[in-house]
Amino acid sequence: MSTQKTSFPREKIKILFLEGIHPSAAKAFEDAGYKVELVAHALGEEELCERIKGVHLLGIRSKTQVTKKVLASADSLLSLGCFCIGTNQVALEAACQSGVPVFNAPFSNTRSVAELTLAEIVMLARRAAHRSQLLHDGKWDKSASHSYEVRGKVVGIIGYGHIGPQVGLLAEAFGMKVQYFDIARKLPLGNASVCGSLSELLSTSDFVTLHVPETPATKGMIAKDELRKMKRGSYLLNLSRGTVVDLGALRESLESGHISGAAVDVFPKEPKSNDEPFDSELRGVPNVILTPHVGGSTQEAQKNIGKEVSEALLCFTEMGVTTGAVNFPQVALPHIEDTHRVLNIHRNVPGVLSSINSLVAEMGANIQAQYLGTNKDVGYLIMDVGPNLSAEVKEQIEALDVNIKTRVLF
Repeated sequence: MSTQKTSFPREKIKILFLEGIHPSAAKAFEDAGYKVELVAHALGEEELCERIKGVHLLGIRSKTQVTKKVLASADSLLSLGCFCIGTNQVALEAACQSGVPVFNAPFSNTRSVAELTLAEIVMLARRAAHRSQLLHDGKWDKSASHSYEVRGKVVGIIGYGHIGPQVGLLAEAFGMKVQYFDIARKLPLGNASVCGSLSELLSTSDFVTLHVPETPATKGMIAKDELRKMKRGSYLLNLSRGTVVDLGALRESLESGHISGAAVDVFPKEPKSNDEPFDSELRGVPNVILTPHVGGSTQEAQKNIGKEVSEALLCFTEMGVTTGAVNFPQVALPHIEDTHRVLNIHRNVPGVLSSINSLVAEMGANIQAQYLGTNKDVGYLIMDVGPNLSAEVKEQIEALDVNIKTRVLF
């Protein structure tokens, strides 16, 4: 990471981390000379609207909702880090239009989720969690009835992105047959085979496990019709997003005996803190494993997430690099000695780069290097210029009617 002076001193950059983000994240910033304010819980919209004023970097996990209203209240926000896989808790388009790149950790907890998935597959097949509860209730139920090995069984993976292939490789180690379905073409790992349709996967799998993002296409993707297509006696697991399964329909399928068991780690509505009560249609249903959104909640995963997202935020803060941003043009430019770096975010309309370069040329400033990236909403320009005129360059660019944000980084 860069150790040079920045135009905005590190001690003046306000950083707020919510929801008990792993200490590795704060340490990364503190080692680089920054101070971090830590809050152990999520904040509601109104409170966050107040707390975000003056904040330059915000870190959240999955419970904090960064809405359009919150972003409108963010008068100093440079960037936002989601210390998790998902980013559906952020109004991404509004953040982009406000000039706020959003970073997440798409890889760091894949192993943790995959391990829990396989553990729950075994527990469901052996009805182990159900029998454990019976023992807690003082009932002894020693029987091989409805208890099976997973070896030789077929696991169907819906969503073959980061976690799905890990699940498949672990399942193969158990001797399971692996198949998957994804809307995008994906290269299979190990001996996994691809299904031509979701219906094919549902009707031929003994275990169906979901590893998809929350999108309009995945919302309610497993409902009554899909459950009816599953093999009688099969099992369903959801460790992805709470909105992808109709839990009422799942309960009906479980009570009818069509589905033999389920494991659910995510829910449409989840408590905002450990002090709030939990309720679900699946409470009390036999052979249903309920876990409180802990698929990626291991010490190893949280530590790695803290490092991954903090590194991305630091790269943006100190170099302007947006590689890995989920809502922003991907731009990176190596540093050239004896230059000042100007960062510009503008509305993506034709001719902006030409206008900026003309302004710079008229001032007699020398452009040593520049890189422009665009998406449908914004353009993001990194430009290294001679050190003498950087403040004037910034002032002239800010005057353009397409300007969203401009700053001299160093």
